[in-house]
Amino acid sequence: MQKRLEQLPKLAYEAQKENKKYFANLRRRTPKNLDVVMQNLHDREFENTDCLACGNCCKTTSPIFTEKDIERISKHLKIKVADFIHQYLERDEDDFMVLKTAPCSFLDETDNTCFIYDVRPKACAEYPHTNRRKFIQITDLTIANTFVCPATYNIVEALKKEIPYVYKEKKRRK
Repeated sequence: MQKRLEQLPKLAYEAQKENKKYFANLRRRTPKNLDVVMQNLHDREFENTDCLACGNCCKTTSPIFTEKDIERISKHLKIKVADFIHQYLERDEDDFMVLKTAPCSFLDETDNTCFIYDVRPKACAEYPHTNRRKFIQITDLTIANTFVCPATYNIVEALKKEIPYVYKEKKRRK
């Protein structure tokens, strides 16, 4: 897994331009069954993927914490909301509440488990978002996630095979 994680940024970078073009074309002609296809690809990938063997998302990125997340986690930790925010969170450039540190404060790096798994943020529970309804609305996020999550990278590559885009060659006039 470590070798794959080391290769992932390069692989994702090399596919980024193609992925942007692919998703732009997919947005223009979105198949009616795209969400079903994505759900199937997601399920197939996660039959073979163990997130605990990786944990790269928890080690490198922060989820967005909603007010509900903050209240739920604070209650679970038995601390005041203000204390939780002060200790763990900050506002990012987009005005979202995110973790102050990476890796995640709640990650046990010995086995990639989460201390607050049962009350984790919604963004963590839904990650990598490849089985979400209205998937076409989050293609930019998905491309970003290919740099972090090997499963997301694999799902996007499988999608391009499942629903290929045929690039038309430009015809030149003689």
